[in-house]
Amino acid sequence: MTVYKNALMRNCSQLKDILVKDGKIAKIADSGTISSENSEKIDLNGRLVCEPYCDPHIHLDYVFTAASFGENSTGTLFDGIASWSDSKSTLTPEIIKERAKKGLLEQLLGGTQYIRTHVDVTDPKLTGLKAMLELREEVKDYADIQIVAFPQEGMYSYKGGEELVEEALKMGADCVGAIPHFEYTAEMGTRSVKKAVELAVKYNKLVDVHCDETDDDMSRFVEVLAYEAMDNGIGEKTTASHTCAMGSYNNAYAFKLFKLLKRSGISFISCPTENIHLQGRYDNYPKRRGLTRVKEMLDDNINVCFAQDSICDPWYPLGNGNLMYVLDAGFHICHLTAPQYMNRALDLITSNGAKTLHLGDSYYLREGNPASFIVIDAKNDFDALRNRAQVLMSVRNGKLLFRKEAPSFGEESLSGYFKMQ
Repeated sequence: MTVYKNALMRNCSQLKDILVKDGKIAKIADSGTISSENSEKIDLNGRLVCEPYCDPHIHLDYVFTAASFGENSTGTLFDGIASWSDSKSTLTPEIIKERAKKGLLEQLLGGTQYIRTHVDVTDPKLTGLKAMLELREEVKDYADIQIVAFPQEGMYSYKGGEELVEEALKMGADCVGAIPHFEYTAEMGTRSVKKAVELAVKYNKLVDVHCDETDDDMSRFVEVLAYEAMDNGIGEKTTASHTCAMGSYNNAYAFKLFKLLKRSGISFISCPTENIHLQGRYDNYPKRRGLTRVKEMLDDNINVCFAQDSICDPWYPLGNGNLMYVLDAGFHICHLTAPQYMNRALDLITSNGAKTLHLGDSYYLREGNPASFIVIDAKNDFDALRNRAQVLMSVRNGKLLFRKEAPSFGEESLSGYFKMQ
């Protein structure tokens, strides 16, 4: 047994002790009230404790390929796809797994324990999928990984893409993917969205569509996805990733669209760092931000969360898997610096992501649930966001994954420093 003492839980002013027994949270009580004679004791010193971060959109089969796959000189989505298409045949399952493990380690050290990775299945050998299926099993003690059967080059624009997506689902992929805005025609794009929903119903899978990742204000596949999900009763299991075109929609259309989005119950994922990098490339000035309407979704109680998307691949040369940096960028880009958003900042990389991943009640920091949580070097959401606070500790099913020392130059020494001057 282990007692984590003096934990400051979100939206709670009083310190708590957390008793962990047999991998579960046995008790949460006021600080000093849990008997701990025969238990290991870890003092958290009033630091913020919350559920682990969720990264609901990453491409682990792509990580660290930027240097070897050639430069994406235009910085656009489509040239990134072209670069990947030309070079992906050189990869082996061993290479993909080796790189993915490095990316995953960075995510774990940033406090993430729940991940959804899109895996390119427009490959007759399904190389990336086989690698990710193996990796998912190998790292299950450290992270939960959901796999999306993602047709990067199009479900219909790539010959046999539809069959490869279905084969990936049979092999064990958790979600159905699509990329309608990349298909050759709008009709093919709509067909791919409908097929994704059809396959999800057939195999009882989740849906996560790369949807309208473009500045084209006429790219409106999100309305097709929302309607099909609603009509088939799988709105809570459906996600629209990116939806960048929504940032270019006229307000009259957006007002109508939001009624459908809310009624459908689908979730949204925004990738702030990636999409601010990729979008607006065809603009002169003014340049569009290229992100979906995150603020409006939050105001309308539509579930939306943030994700990393890429780590050093043909689409994005940066990224380190630390969602706190993604959160910081997203709050700036999306104009979320009013108190009502900053005071709930961590929702965008915790509970909102958990809802998107369809994790259920077992995700939350409650008695009887698995003892999986992180300790952040902050006092509340605002401080965590403002300071880009690091994760000092990560616990999964009662097992301590890592522990870092807090910076020694803290408030007391800082005060002393200024008194000495």
